[in-house]
Amino acid sequence: MDKKGKIAHFLQAEHFAVAGASTNRSKFGNKILRSYLEHGYKATPVNPVAAQVEGIPSVASVAELPAEVTALSIITPPQVTRKVVAEAIAQGHIKHIWMQPGAEDKDAVELCQAHGINTIADGSCLLVEIGFSEGH
Repeated sequence: MDKKGKIAHFLQAEHFAVAGASTNRSKFGNKILRSYLEHGYKATPVNPVAAQVEGIPSVASVAELPAEVTALSIITPPQVTRKVVAEAIAQGHIKHIWMQPGAEDKDAVELCQAHGINTIADGSCLLVEIGFSEGH
């Protein structure tokens, strides 16, 4: 599948999660979450310390995500991305993973591909693909 196809397939999910969701509105982990919300997508923040992000209850780890979450955006340092991907695979219901620019990790990409997960890790950014308005 080409890049556009992978992105279209990713965006067909009904419920997304954002690993690395931040309470700091200037961080990309916050902007990615707000972009989903701005476009009417259902998204759950993953943040190990904040009880909520942008008024939405968060979970502390990918392992705690509900089964309806099938797509995961990752905005973490590459060494954390590996752990997040391992948790997502262990969950069994994550079918799509988008490693945002700067979160990509070669081993994590290979692990996703070995498990048949639709993987976007080519520098594509959700904020560019679906748009983002700083005012939201």
